[in-house]
Amino acid sequence: PDDLDALSAIQGDPEVCRYMLYEARSREKVAEVLERDAAHTRLAEPGDYMQPAIRDASGTLIGTMYLELRAAEPDRTAEIGWLLSPTVHGRGYATEAARLLLDLCFGEIGLHRVHAELDPRNEASVAVCTRLGMRHEGHFVEHMWLKGEWTDTGHYAILEREWTARA
Repeated sequence: PDDLDALSAIQGDPEVCRYMLYEARSREKVAEVLERDAAHTRLAEPGDYMQPAIRDASGTLIGTMYLELRAAEPDRTAEIGWLLSPTVHGRGYATEAARLLLDLCFGEIGLHRVHAELDPRNEASVAVCTRLGMRHEGHFVEHMWLKGEWTDTGHYAILEREWTARA
């Protein structure tokens, strides 16, 4: 709840939400989603997800990560994503936070594969995937109708053995 103002500023910004699956959110909607998502703290069954905070050195909320378990044994896969305040774009926060989360995925959680799906026009997110060593696996043209237009979907992924080899 202490992060509501900072999260509202991020999720309420139309430019931030341009490539998200949702429109810019009102403070009330952010409060509702924050309450719902805060209860998700484990990854045990497919569909379980968590959204850890990204904070700067002072502890200020500057964004969130997203991790959803897509398949348990034997496939062991998850989807990863990130959302960052435009005030800190270009400083490496998303890459650093994603590295920590991938370390957790391939270490403690024991996943085999992690993927990201994103709008390929989002050059900053594409760059994060590239810096993480994620492979561009596909580009789905006009894959979904979103916000009044057909949008493409880019698919990036990395395997446990690839992540381990990078370390």
